[in-house]
Amino acid sequence: MNNFLQLPIFGIGITILFYLLCGKLGKLRLFFLNPVLLTVVGIILFLKIFNVRFENYNAGGKYLTYFLGPAVVALGAFFYEKYEELRRDLKLFSISVIIGGSCGIVSVVLFLLLLEMPLFLIKSLASKSVTTPIAIEITKTIGGIPDITAGIVIAVGVFGNVIGPIFLRKLGITDKRAIGAALGTAAHGIGTARALQEGKTSGVYSGIAMCLNGIITAFSAPYILYLLL
Repeated sequence: MNNFLQLPIFGIGITILFYLLCGKLGKLRLFFLNPVLLTVVGIILFLKIFNVRFENYNAGGKYLTYFLGPAVVALGAFFYEKYEELRRDLKLFSISVIIGGSCGIVSVVLFLLLLEMPLFLIKSLASKSVTTPIAIEITKTIGGIPDITAGIVIAVGVFGNVIGPIFLRKLGITDKRAIGAALGTAAHGIGTARALQEGKTSGVYSGIAMCLNGIITAFSAPYILYLLL
C-alpha cells in the first residue's frame, strides 16, 4: 500500500477524483460549494484522516501544478481572438492593474503593521496576490519565508475564486472585462480559472492582468516595503 501511495498516479488520481465529485456539487450554484474550495478541503481531510504524507501526495500533485504554466500560455488563443478589443482598452486596463496591484501590497502591509505583526510575516505576505512561483521569488528577495507565502497565495486565490464574482456583482460590476481584470489582479491563476467560467473575454483580461500584476509586484514590492517599513 505504501508503495502505491508513493506513485505519481496516486496524487494525480485523487486530485482529479475529488474535483470531479466536487464539480457535481458546484452545479447547485451555492458559493460555499465552489469546486476549487471543496477539492482543496476534501484532499486535506483525506490526507489527514488516512495519515498520508503530503510528500507522497505531491509526487503526483506536482505534475498537475506543472500544467498551470501551459494552461496560462494557452490563454494566448483567446487573447488572439480578443486582441482588437483588448488593444482599445489597453491604457485603462494597464492603469487599473497597476493601481490594483499596488493597493494590494500597500493594504496588506498597512493592515499587518496596524496589528503589530512581526516583520518576517509582513515580508512573507506582501506578494500574496501574484502567482506562486513569482510570489516565492519576491519573498526570497525581500527576506520573507517562502513556505508562508505559498500557503497564503493559494488561500488568496481560492478566496478570490469563491467570493470574487459575488463581491463584484454586489458592487454593481457586471462588465466581463472588469470582472476578468479584477480576478486576475487579485487572485492570480485560481482567479483566472474562475474568470474563464464567466466567458472568454473575462478569461483573457484575467490572464493578462495576472501576468502584468506579477511583473509590477516583482519590481514594486521591495520599494513599497522600503517606504512603509
